[in-house]
Amino acid sequence: MTHDPVIIALDFNSAAEADALVSGLGEAASFYKVGMELFAAAGMDYVRRLVERGKKVFLDMKYYDIGETVRRAVAVAAQSGATFLTVHAVGQVMRAAVEGRGDSPMKLLAVTVLTSFDQTDVDGMGHPQRLSDLVAMRVRQTMEAGLDGVIASPLEAANVRAVAGPKAILVTPGVRSAGASRGDQKRVATPLEAVLAGADYIVVGRQVTRAEKPGAALESIHEELSGAR
Repeated sequence: MTHDPVIIALDFNSAAEADALVSGLGEAASFYKVGMELFAAAGMDYVRRLVERGKKVFLDMKYYDIGETVRRAVAVAAQSGATFLTVHAVGQVMRAAVEGRGDSPMKLLAVTVLTSFDQTDVDGMGHPQRLSDLVAMRVRQTMEAGLDGVIASPLEAANVRAVAGPKAILVTPGVRSAGASRGDQKRVATPLEAVLAGADYIVVGRQVTRAEKPGAALESIHEELSGAR
């Protein structure tokens, strides 16, 4: 497989724990997600450190604020060397993110509906439509705003791909191999199912990061994905 779709989620509360995993996986992993927990602990310096080590970084900040704040925050993130940055799929937020990025090569991805949400959660937020229709609407708005791609559940990957088109970047969290714990995720699929449905990248966390032997766990996922060749 020439393209490695696996992004490892560094969901740790210290740079030391994250470094231990990155060093342990070595060349087996090249793309890492830095989310709110690790960012709160180690900040943008850690993002730059990963980039300096030759790793790609998915900066999963899910920005959602007034336009000026988002624009300025994205402008700062664009200087870090991160490959991906997330914002919420809200018109004003997305337009500000595009402006803030400027001519940086960093890709902007919009979060459609969190994979920990199901229809009950969507109903509770007051949205009148089905979850799948809400995702499709937000995908269309994302593409119209000029972003590079979306974050969506692997269960919606095929429909998202149909709406977003072949050039959009599709990243799917909520990915678990058969038999692995779902944790707090509700809309999940296996790595192979996600890629076959159209995902460009899959985000894998606890299945690798909490494994007794993370390297072996990642190798098992790569073997599973070999079926997508």
